[in-house]
Amino acid sequence: MLDKIVEIRKDLEQSLETIKTAKDLEEFRGKFLVKKGIIQKLFEELKTVPSELKPQIGKEVNILSKFAENEYNRLKEILSTSSAETSYIDTTLPGRTSYKGSFHPVRQIMEEMVEIFKSIGFDVAEGPQIEDEFHNFDALNFQPDHPARDMQDTFFIKTPGDTNNILLRTHTSPVQIRVMKSQKPPIRCIMPGRTYRNEAISSRSLAEFHQIEGLYINKDVSFAELKATMISFSKKMYGEDSEFRFRPSYFPFTEPSAEVDISCYLCKGVGCRICKNSGWLEIAGCGMVHPNVLLAGGIDPNEYMGYAFGFGIERVAMLQTGIDDIRCFYENDIRVLQQF
Repeated sequence: MLDKIVEIRKDLEQSLETIKTAKDLEEFRGKFLVKKGIIQKLFEELKTVPSELKPQIGKEVNILSKFAENEYNRLKEILSTSSAETSYIDTTLPGRTSYKGSFHPVRQIMEEMVEIFKSIGFDVAEGPQIEDEFHNFDALNFQPDHPARDMQDTFFIKTPGDTNNILLRTHTSPVQIRVMKSQKPPIRCIMPGRTYRNEAISSRSLAEFHQIEGLYINKDVSFAELKATMISFSKKMYGEDSEFRFRPSYFPFTEPSAEVDISCYLCKGVGCRICKNSGWLEIAGCGMVHPNVLLAGGIDPNEYMGYAFGFGIERVAMLQTGIDDIRCFYENDIRVLQQF
């Protein structure tokens, strides 16, 4: 019986040397390790071995069985790893091209605008995108019956037990209130960020867009300083030869208020659907901070005054890139995005 075990061990080791594929390994298992295999037959033959020899022979059969199982598992792992490494390689496929990524054009424009304002002395402040009605409307001098509070313009968020009307901010102006409450004048900062309004989607407007607003508060601030700031920024952004105009306007949080137009980049002032055939495109709103807003921010309007302004970044990006439909920025069309 011991001689037979030795012979089977030699046969097993020779079989192991010939295993190169999964098929060879399966043949090895069928020969030695299955229920009707050679090793199982050895265990059955132990019944006929004299009692005094069973411990020794049984030990040798167990050693042989364990050796065969270990070698089978080892080769199985090697062959499966090798298969996994080569299975995905298809030499008939064309070569792969590596593409260089870039920042989204809106992000690029935002960072460029931020850097310009930082170069003329403005700090950067940020705030939450989910706001309460006080910071988004009340503190900014919006009257209770103002149309902007209506569901048609604002995305309100209903929560259990909500008593403060939580909403997606409609502008970055709430950050101005938070800055005034946390800092003492003089204050000079900009507030870039994402905003939301329940507007119809068109070539000129989206329900989700970006703004950069600015705030300067100090003693003896004038509208002339506001105009100089807007022109200084705009010339750095659009070029020294750009033409601008200020039009009287109305905003609840500024008085007096104005809108800033720039000659349309796309049609060169001739008129197109983006500028509504006027030759001018609105790029910003601005004005002197309303005394009620200063009071809401904890600042004495008898001692301090200030100005504020706001840019729609997508509108600026359209001017800079020549894209005539604002929706192109968010359709994830690689043909558009790879240009930037």
